[in-house]
Amino acid sequence: MPMNKQKIFSKNIESNPMQIFYKFVNKLSLWGAYLSALLLISLTLLILTEIFIRYFFDMSTMIADEYSGYLYLASIFLGLAYTFNEDAHIRINIITSKMSKETNRFIDVLAGLITIIVLGFTLYRTVLFTYDSYEMQMLSESVSATPLYLTQLVMPLGIAIFILSVLVFVLKGLKNDI
Repeated sequence: MPMNKQKIFSKNIESNPMQIFYKFVNKLSLWGAYLSALLLISLTLLILTEIFIRYFFDMSTMIADEYSGYLYLASIFLGLAYTFNEDAHIRINIITSKMSKETNRFIDVLAGLITIIVLGFTLYRTVLFTYDSYEMQMLSESVSATPLYLTQLVMPLGIAIFILSVLVFVLKGLKNDI
């Protein structure tokens, strides 16, 4: 009989809309991290290819410098949410380490709300920035003439995932679940 209650209870937790939202955001940030790692591997391979071609053939790919910047930018923005979820961003806790758990939770929630506001503004500006690049058909000035909006799309995407992760953090803080 206790097993059935436990199964029913765990089923209710999984069907809770907030739990579904939490899991969705966690999976989204995890996929961002996987993509970020893949982009870093690609960046490394691109640089190694450039080095190999220059050393052995005295030639260049002509795009390695430009595309390594794009790949690095994308890996940073896509990894923000996962880094936050893993509590790997830099935190200065000289003052908060001496405060009560309840006070720390309040400060975390307040900091999370401020972060959401700042990230919301950043999201708005990066969307405008990317849209302007698209609207004005801006291209990179290098040999590749890459449409810049394609390389900039990752900024609002990464920030949006980051906002969702901070929102989950704030909601958990309000429910005393941090």
